[in-house]
Amino acid sequence: MSETSTIASSRSSESRRQAIDLSSVTHPLGQYGTIRLTGASADESSSSTKPSAADHRRLSPLHAQYTHGQTVAAANRGYLRQGREKLIPPEDGRASEGGFRKEIVELKESFEIGREPHERYANHWPKEKEGEGGLVGFGDDMMKFFGTCKDLHVQVMRAIAMGLGLDESHFDAYVDVGDNTLRLLHYPQVDADVFKANAGQVRAGEHCDYGSITLLFQDDRGGLQVKSPSGKFVDAIPIPDTVVINAGDLLARWSNDTIKSTIHRVVEPPHDASVQVFPPRYSVAYFCNPNFDRLIEAMPGTYNAEVEKKYEGITSGDYLVQRLAATF
Repeated sequence: MSETSTIASSRSSESRRQAIDLSSVTHPLGQYGTIRLTGASADESSSSTKPSAADHRRLSPLHAQYTHGQTVAAANRGYLRQGREKLIPPEDGRASEGGFRKEIVELKESFEIGREPHERYANHWPKEKEGEGGLVGFGDDMMKFFGTCKDLHVQVMRAIAMGLGLDESHFDAYVDVGDNTLRLLHYPQVDADVFKANAGQVRAGEHCDYGSITLLFQDDRGGLQVKSPSGKFVDAIPIPDTVVINAGDLLARWSNDTIKSTIHRVVEPPHDASVQVFPPRYSVAYFCNPNFDRLIEAMPGTYNAEVEKKYEGITSGDYLVQRLAATF
């Protein structure tokens, strides 16, 4: 992932603001749409409540528990079985030729968690039980981590605001509700021959995320790739104690394309010819969004005349539901 930038995080909000070079946020987000946040082990990425591979495995029987399955796109909560979601490449000319094939099943399953409380939708928590593989405390742990990531979203948006020449608190009233999604992702073990036999086979297809930013926590398996401005996919090699931050489509609309949303995918990890089986991959994605009731339109300083606005205004919630509905 040599074509991205790395920024530093520190323990307090004040020292974090001092540590982050604002140009190291806005420049790479404008050019590549992705950055790495380093030194986050004490606060964010190694939080004691951060979902682990063990948490993912505890959820593994959920495929049989259809009461936990996601029901409607607007809720965006619950279990998504393998093949339920079909990620769609962007339609702005940046997608790879032949990068989308309807017949290809993406090799992943996930569990989605939203904010609590919510006016309409509830999280689909599995029943907590004692013993090996039990889920006692699972919901509380996930919501604690949800809150940690919500706070980090605010801090990153403040850095982006200052990097764009806006007041530090410009985005605060747009992101204070926490209309975000915590996703636990499991990419099952798969034979290497699956990728050889099926042209275009992926674990997750080429796509952009939909919201403001995404906080991505990876294991050490590899396979995540981001698309560089040259059109080449670059391996986002996992680095301990880092968070990958990808810009989403709403942030691109908000910034009038001053910031680019990241095209990325998950493929088979780097390997030599002797590898016969790719082990399971686990990751945690925290999809950050503006408050659903907020109108998202080009922010001050990104255009001179009205005709220079590239996108019509739309509420965050309407936009996200439209995008989610298209993938299921």
